[in-house]
Amino acid sequence: MDSNVLQRTLYRKLVDSHTVTRLDEQHVLLYVDLHIMNEYTSPQAFSGLREKNRKVLRPQQQLAVVSHIIPTHPVSVASRVIIDPASALQASNLKRNCSDFGIKLFDTNHEQQGIEHIIAPEHGWIRPGMVVLCGDSHTTTYGALGALGFGVGTSEVEHILATQTLVYRLAQDMHIKVDGVLPAGTSVKDLILLIIARIGAQGARGYAVEFSGSTIATLSAEARMTLCNMAVEAGARAALIQPDQITFDYIRQRAGNLDPEEFKQALGDWRELYSDADAVFDVEHVFSASEVAPFVTWGTSPDQAMAVTAMIPDPASAADEHASTTISQALQYMGLTAGETLLGLPIDRVFIGSCTNGRIEDLRIAASMINGRHVARTVRAMVVPGSGEVRRQAEQEGLAKIFTDAGFEWRQPGCSMCLAMNDDVLAPGERCASTTNRNFEGRQGRGGRTHLMSPAMAAAAAISGCISDSRTLENLHG
Repeated sequence: MDSNVLQRTLYRKLVDSHTVTRLDEQHVLLYVDLHIMNEYTSPQAFSGLREKNRKVLRPQQQLAVVSHIIPTHPVSVASRVIIDPASALQASNLKRNCSDFGIKLFDTNHEQQGIEHIIAPEHGWIRPGMVVLCGDSHTTTYGALGALGFGVGTSEVEHILATQTLVYRLAQDMHIKVDGVLPAGTSVKDLILLIIARIGAQGARGYAVEFSGSTIATLSAEARMTLCNMAVEAGARAALIQPDQITFDYIRQRAGNLDPEEFKQALGDWRELYSDADAVFDVEHVFSASEVAPFVTWGTSPDQAMAVTAMIPDPASAADEHASTTISQALQYMGLTAGETLLGLPIDRVFIGSCTNGRIEDLRIAASMINGRHVARTVRAMVVPGSGEVRRQAEQEGLAKIFTDAGFEWRQPGCSMCLAMNDDVLAPGERCASTTNRNFEGRQGRGGRTHLMSPAMAAAAAISGCISDSRTLENLHG
């Protein structure tokens, strides 16, 4: 065997193991282990199947979730109703399509409904070595468990449903290594915001990114999901972390359909999922965890972020005219002034949730900050668990009571205020401290201003009524 074949990155191993045939130098026909759908990227695909009189080849390898358009009002699951006619039609169409084609669906009133990228891992459906696709860009989340996950378009959804394969353009390999211990009061959300700010919103465009290093090795499985989830905000086509004992323990607790012998056999395969010692990456970056501080976005792109104690950048100091114009436009939209600090900037809304930070660990962190305090009178704050299971666990642990006692709204699961596709939206001019993944203009509502941050930082903002450093609580009051 060619020695070059032996020295492969984890990404190349996953692609090679799922290549049905090589189409040309840049493209392969890729086999898909699991395909996940939501209500807004699948309707045209099913229509295409019907027009061509085709069936879904492998219904048991499909999963559908209503998540983006669903209201999160704190009513019982059985009472949830989608009022908006267009959204209700999307949900009913998905239900009909799944029924007609025999696909498992987490519908509006399903007790385990939630966000697709939280439901799939928590049910043990994501495992090392898999290829998992979904019509949503944050499918990169699954790389946290050693699976190759990435988003696809509507036309590709139809092809996957019909053939269980995808015509796939190969990515290049990028390695991001992070060593050291995250400083007290910081989190993986701060780390990924720092990385994106350093390499840029297009810094990983065209690359599959593998994260490694002592910092990554100590992260929980859920923290790794936050990291891989937001890698796409640097343009990454995929994000991966070598599966290890943390991964295996996470899956063992959730993959109830694997008996001990099957799990043992699977472990043997999963332990082979790593980049070979001499594997060559096209690009490498190295970071130190000691550089991490609580980060906040100041602009309208996730890479427009800085340490909360830093000063808002000056367009005049930009590298070139284009960068200067970009900064100026962002500051104008956000209503900010160069050279000032974000500390003390009043906020109107706080949102804790999303596929980035809506897991139980995220809610525990936020609750620990809030316990015994109260939301500022000028702030409307809400917590939206990522799934029905997360919501139940938070209630059992007493987290929900901490939130409600503090004045937070305790909502039903869904994508909610991550994006303006439901009725949890910002009014024009409202400023939001948000644990989501994107701060584009109008992302959370037309004219809304979004500051991305960690659950701890969002909790601190809720308590103080302004952007605050979560590491220093002495100035926080309810």
